[in-house]
Amino acid sequence: MKRTLMLVGVVAVVLAGTPAAQAPKFSVDPSWPKIPDKWLFGWVASVSIDADDHAWILQRPSTLEPNEKARAAPPVLEFDAAGNFLRAWGGPGAGYDWPASEHGVYIDHKGFVWIGGNGPKDHQILKFTKDGTFVMQIGKAGQSKGNSDTQNLNQPADTFVHAKTNELFVADGYGNRRIIVFDADTGKFKRMWGAFGNKPTDDAPNPASADAEERGASQFVQPVHAARVSNDGLVYVSDRGGKRVQVFTIDGKYVNQVFIGRECRAPQCGNGQTAASTTFSTDPEQRFLYVGNRSQAKVMVLDRAALSVLDSFGQSGSKPGEFGTLHHMAADSKGNLYVTEVTPLSPANRRVQKFQLISR
Repeated sequence: MKRTLMLVGVVAVVLAGTPAAQAPKFSVDPSWPKIPDKWLFGWVASVSIDADDHAWILQRPSTLEPNEKARAAPPVLEFDAAGNFLRAWGGPGAGYDWPASEHGVYIDHKGFVWIGGNGPKDHQILKFTKDGTFVMQIGKAGQSKGNSDTQNLNQPADTFVHAKTNELFVADGYGNRRIIVFDADTGKFKRMWGAFGNKPTDDAPNPASADAEERGASQFVQPVHAARVSNDGLVYVSDRGGKRVQVFTIDGKYVNQVFIGRECRAPQCGNGQTAASTTFSTDPEQRFLYVGNRSQAKVMVLDRAALSVLDSFGQSGSKPGEFGTLHHMAADSKGNLYVTEVTPLSPANRRVQKFQLISR
């Protein structure tokens, strides 16, 4: 049994028989962040939180209307926890292939900034310092040879660096259907896998059907949208097209899965895709797993160990606390959630929202 309390600006998840203090409870902050007046956001693709609890935002200037582009903000922006603007950079430059469509940003434990894109020829991952100095590129634009290619990506959706092994996990992504792992310092290929730990292939059907089999497709269903590694060494893969989160060891051995909104069907339910992103609660055990549910426009709260859905919050719309097309999300050290939107709504939800954790 569960019940949900709806307060003004607050969504409280309360489990029957569970002390309220143990349940996540969030309040949306409609004033966050403070974007400089001279700039406008396009679609906000991704967010990552660094060791100082600064939020790094990746947005798409190319999605602005023609009459707005003179005010386009740079693709990469840094804000402090209070939402104050700190710096911005990004875009084409010498020595690297900037993505045609910015998609994922991640700040690793050493303070490096990783960026990927989902444009047709975005077959690369970029690594920068926090001040925007180029460090390394993995892959080359327009050079992907498919799921067996260990040198190039194919529209990589997101990245995550596992500090204990210093390995870069890439959700690869929109063109491919795999998780691929590289050494985060050298870019050297380490390993890769598909759904259930299967070898990722280019075989038909591509994309596979999320509902063709009772346990889901034997390959990930594009887009493979995000990957996150927990403190206890489990990899949580957002198989957005497959409407599920699959769990693996860091070596790619399949552990378990949970379907997210499997009843969701296009066109009555968006594009029929759900599990867009995950993040963990920031207690030492990472008790809760948060899943961004794209087409059903809500953040779902799961018991991470049991993979059981406890509750959810959000609905489709443009008001604070509502979501257009929910995309990536992250959590800071205090347990606050940050959620980005790339939306077809009019007016567009070109924003990142902060949900402050009131108590758990």
